[in-house]
Amino acid sequence: MTSAAPESALLTRARRTQGWGLGLLTVAALLWVWFAVLLLTPYEQEDGGSACPPLLTSEYVHHDDCVEARDWPGLLALLGGSVPFAAAGAALYAAGAVTQRVAEHLGGKDG
Repeated sequence: MTSAAPESALLTRARRTQGWGLGLLTVAALLWVWFAVLLLTPYEQEDGGSACPPLLTSEYVHHDDCVEARDWPGLLALLGGSVPFAAAGAALYAAGAVTQRVAEHLGGKDG
């Protein structure tokens, strides 16, 4: 019979790092979903004008006032703001996964 060994500090830290990575990747995914929703839903002009079609439709290009009313820099900032979350999340998750493998390898040599 083998008894379950207590979890090492290295393995605990690795799982915590992976959790932070998944959390940051989730934030990036939520920002991407928000960006997609803004592209796929109709909107109204800020000055109380008419309703504009979604940005990814062929009807959009025929509405010059809608083209000027949409906040493209804000949309691109939203998309660009997700990049640091995605990069940091991927790096933390990968580092946590590698550390977890090392911790499991070191734990296997003891027994």
